[in-house]
Amino acid sequence: MKFLVIPLISLGILTTSCKHNMDKKEVNSIEKTLETSPFHTYGEDLSFLKKHTEIIELSDATGNSKVAISPALQGRVMTTSSKGEKGRSYGWINRELFSAKDTLEHINVYGGEERFWLGPEGGQYSIFFKKGTDFTLENWYTPKLIDLESFDVEASSNHKVTFSKKATLTNYSGFKFDFNIEREIKILETPHVLKEFGLDAMPGINVVAYETINSLTNIGDADWVKETGLLSIWLLGMFNPSPDTTIVIPYNSGEEATLGVPVNDDYFGKVPTERLIIKDDVIYFSGDGKFRSKIGLSPKRAKNVLGSYDASSQTLTILKYNQPNAILDYVNSKWEFQKEPYLGDVVNSYNDGEPAPGEKPLGPFYELETSSPALNLKVGERGTHIQMTCHFEGTLTELSKISKKVLGVSISEIETAFKN
Repeated sequence: MKFLVIPLISLGILTTSCKHNMDKKEVNSIEKTLETSPFHTYGEDLSFLKKHTEIIELSDATGNSKVAISPALQGRVMTTSSKGEKGRSYGWINRELFSAKDTLEHINVYGGEERFWLGPEGGQYSIFFKKGTDFTLENWYTPKLIDLESFDVEASSNHKVTFSKKATLTNYSGFKFDFNIEREIKILETPHVLKEFGLDAMPGINVVAYETINSLTNIGDADWVKETGLLSIWLLGMFNPSPDTTIVIPYNSGEEATLGVPVNDDYFGKVPTERLIIKDDVIYFSGDGKFRSKIGLSPKRAKNVLGSYDASSQTLTILKYNQPNAILDYVNSKWEFQKEPYLGDVVNSYNDGEPAPGEKPLGPFYELETSSPALNLKVGERGTHIQMTCHFEGTLTELSKISKKVLGVSISEIETAFKN
């Protein structure tokens, strides 16, 4: 097996192009499917996934809201639907990698709309590089724990599933972390979701929403302290892009001297102004899957919500997470020895595209990410990061009520952000 891998630094994924022993007819079938039908129904994706991995499916009381989860991939939410099996499948799934039935050396990007990861990726406290190695692609390896290992199912019902995993990781500086992971996923009923956002009942809205409660407990014999490195819980979601997808991130406005820059947009070079618009209190970022770029917000700038809107399908996606007050220490994942290892971002968004002119993109997809603070846990202590992911489909009037209330802007403002 030979693989060419191109890094997406600080994103937590690699662009992969692989040569494998798949039947030519199967390859052509996959490529044709991806070309002619970039969006699949939930039923189609569910059927595909079940051919390759065990799936636990959650449903709400109506049976219309569905959440598909893979225990073999760290309790990963692979995809969801707000309209049952015939509804739109919201998660991006790497069908080619699943069909290859093989694994890559550095990372396996199976996709999924919420995966459990840990940081930091780079720096002197990295868990992706071995001690003494250079911060280069050849030395970069995703820990198997968050790449290929399964999580244990502790309990499961139609509405909720709980996973656990005991693990050990050693960082670049040689500190060994012994910890237990707990991950609970529960589907949320629509009235609960609307109440969470302070909204009245909306009969014309289709909703699927789930909450994940993710915890690390220090079960070792040493406290976790800054001087030897800290871990963070990192949740990353991959979604299907479209030419009409706009990512919307509200932020705290104010002077740069006090709060720093509104957005960090130089992960892969500055994002062109036609793809990133910074208003007084909201940031618009293109999620078209046609230009590789990434942005991030610091804890001083980020609020506890972010989202995206796909005008072509009239789908509004919103993430809400628990952002602790007055905590500013977040791990830094840059591939270098860092002067400030705890000045990382709390919220990130990535838009996929060609890594170089003429080269195939990984997806394409776009990504919404959140992170916990750096976890300085004493022996026996526990740190938790909670995230809620919601997809809404419905009339423009009702969707606009939601976006205005939660994101601070109307659907019309989102749709015209890149047209003015």
